[in-house]
Amino acid sequence: MPDPESDRRPVIHVANLRKRFGKVDAVSDISFTVAPGSITGLLGGNGAGKTTTIAMLLGLVEPSGGEIEILGHPVPGQRHKVLHRMNFESPYVDLPHRLTVAENLRVYAMLYGVRHAAARIREICAELDLTGLLNRPAGQLSAGQKTRVSLAKSLINAPELLLLDEPTASLDPDTADWVRGYLENYCARHHAAILLASHNMAEVERMCDNVLMMRAGKIVDDGTPSALIARYGRQNLEQVFLDIARGTGHAAQPAKADTSR
Repeated sequence: MPDPESDRRPVIHVANLRKRFGKVDAVSDISFTVAPGSITGLLGGNGAGKTTTIAMLLGLVEPSGGEIEILGHPVPGQRHKVLHRMNFESPYVDLPHRLTVAENLRVYAMLYGVRHAAARIREICAELDLTGLLNRPAGQLSAGQKTRVSLAKSLINAPELLLLDEPTASLDPDTADWVRGYLENYCARHHAAILLASHNMAEVERMCDNVLMMRAGKIVDDGTPSALIARYGRQNLEQVFLDIARGTGHAAQPAKADTSR
């Protein structure tokens, strides 16, 4: 029987998360939740702590303190119970160059325990216009083609949680727009959640239900894109981002208390 509570339980629940490398606090006491079916932006300048946060969510980096719960299980302690239900994509992480697109996707389908893998590969490649590239080595793909293959890899197991790092990098505007629409529709169809790290503020404004703004390892503000724009008295999210990243802006309106946490 479906569990009604699972539809209301956060896909990601982070409480007082910290990570210290030597004398440097890469992530300092952050807390947030991500709801099922939502798209949450994780924004900040270089060195803000986004990559370290994502690495801890994936169980690749051991936290120095705090708690992470993903899909109802503590991470990293029980990550083996959730890794097959989530996935990660970054165009900056190369797939093995000598393997063809089909071989790469078969490997990841096996790693994620995908049933009827051949059919799933055909389906996702048709959706992402990769069918004609299946027999081409990954090392011979253009930057945009590699990005689409990385996206196919991240969706191979139909994840309930997708962690994305610059998912439309290297794509032309038309293809990037199509990918954004595809991801939005994927969330709606599967009631899946996305945590999106991006430097494309127009992309974040369009896609995200909520935005977490990071600076120096801390979450310094959060809210819907429209709420943040209004709070800082700006015209768009890029201006808000610059204010926060440079530490030059202050909220013109106080943030409302978040009663959902």
